[in-house]
Amino acid sequence: MSAQRAERGFALLAAIFLLVVLAALAAVAVRLTVFQAQTGTSGLRAAQAYQAARSGVAWATYRAVNGGVCAPATLALTEGGTAGFTVAVSCTQLSYVEGTATVRVFLLDVRASSGAYGGADYVSRRIQTKVTV
Repeated sequence: MSAQRAERGFALLAAIFLLVVLAALAAVAVRLTVFQAQTGTSGLRAAQAYQAARSGVAWATYRAVNGGVCAPATLALTEGGTAGFTVAVSCTQLSYVEGTATVRVFLLDVRASSGAYGGADYVSRRIQTKVTV
């Protein structure tokens, strides 16, 4: 009988160990699910920031080609997937003579951003391009 008494607590110890292992696996599964959702959201916000920057490039190109305007500007986008983004456009204009024609080159530097810098929701994209007229 003394051998049976010594073995009575073994099942309880195994059950507690199994519960601890299952709880750890559940915690890891929850953490991975949250991380995967955050990664998807970050990818979407990065794509939105890129499209907002492209909108800034299109706007600055239109002004440069049609009006010859090359001035820094800040845009606050309010429509569609780019709503809430701030687009900062800076421009440098160069002119040179090629034969009998004067060629103007606009160097555009566009940065689209949203959220507070350093915060979890911050996203920013930058595009640099040249427009020749």
